[in-house]
Amino acid sequence: MNKIIKSIAAIAILTLISCGGKEEKKKDTIQIGQKSTTTETPKEESAAVTTKASETIDLTNKGIGPIKSLELPAIVDQAMAAKGMEIYKAKCMACHKPAKKFIGPAPTGVLERRTPEWIMNMILNPEEMVQKDPLAKALLIEFNGSPMANQNLTEEEARQVLEYFRTL
Repeated sequence: MNKIIKSIAAIAILTLISCGGKEEKKKDTIQIGQKSTTTETPKEESAAVTTKASETIDLTNKGIGPIKSLELPAIVDQAMAAKGMEIYKAKCMACHKPAKKFIGPAPTGVLERRTPEWIMNMILNPEEMVQKDPLAKALLIEFNGSPMANQNLTEEEARQVLEYFRTL
């Protein structure tokens, strides 16, 4: 009987020890698919709200490349836009979906965020743009380091693609 009482007491003590005394530490890391469980916000994040590069509006930057100035007519040239759509489908759709983020940003509304010169220079000169243009660099980071492929379009073809973007 004495052994049974000692055994029960030992089990009770072990149960109390194993259930209590541990404090779970909150992790400061963010896991994919889960929200952070920390309640403190770093001062830098709370002080400044950052905008994604794809959502940044910069209508002054003309980019780096051969296009220095470009005036767009008020009316969209539908024939040029149709040619641009064909070029876009053949050379751009692998990475860019018209209205949603994919491997690269969606071109819908791009003329509300970028100058026509910047867009043309990005199409014609993507390698130098991602090396020297701050906005192109930020886009490269936002889109996981996937650089825009140079499709070796002529200026006329790039202009047709730009005209197509005006229809989106």
